[in-house]
Amino acid sequence: MVSKNQIKLITSLQHKKYRQEHQLFLAEGVKVIQELLLSNIVLEHLFVTEPLFEQVPDFQKTMLKEADMKRISALSSPSSCLAIFKIPQEVPVSNRGLIVALDDIRDPGNLGTIIRLCDWFGVTQLICSRETVDLYNPKVVQATMGSITRVQVNYLDLVDFVKQSELPVFGTFMDGANVYDEKLPAEAILVLGNEANGISHGLEKVITRRIAIPRFGEIQKTESLNVATATAIFLSEFRRN
Repeated sequence: MVSKNQIKLITSLQHKKYRQEHQLFLAEGVKVIQELLLSNIVLEHLFVTEPLFEQVPDFQKTMLKEADMKRISALSSPSSCLAIFKIPQEVPVSNRGLIVALDDIRDPGNLGTIIRLCDWFGVTQLICSRETVDLYNPKVVQATMGSITRVQVNYLDLVDFVKQSELPVFGTFMDGANVYDEKLPAEAILVLGNEANGISHGLEKVITRRIAIPRFGEIQKTESLNVATATAIFLSEFRRN
């Protein structure tokens, strides 16, 4: 059975303020929780509605009825398991390899999908502006499908980071050079902007190369691509080159 204090804690962790205060976050679903359990991220407590995760000791696991799981779940269709994990310490960024930088991404699903894409294309470092949606938002954690354990995510001042970096900086713009014609390096910073407004003016000033995905349709009425879709195309081109 879940206690009133546990319910209060779990529901509070759906908000960034309380995640930061308690240094805890939520994860739901067998796939995500299994990946987290196999990582170095520390489990605080696990709630299940059926026998799962035999490797977790009984003192860290509580069996619930489905009705109780519905009370604590952040999902419209609750999973059979929900876990509380400790937020790990942030590791400093290494200024090497291919780094993805996100400027003010607001949609949790987009951030989660981009983390999965980084994992797929072997990008181990993702840096985000401080305005970008929180990594430990339950919807972000869910959308990563476990890739949160393999991609290092840092929140920092992107302008300062880019200024101090010696890597070439590629910004994604509608009026940039055709990415299919570009010779792309193995080590670089790839910057993607806000879903509605693109890359901010201050960050745009420090970007050295502007690239774009060309439109091929005859009418060309589509205004833009979803940022996660665009990320997939750009990362594919960087790896292909």
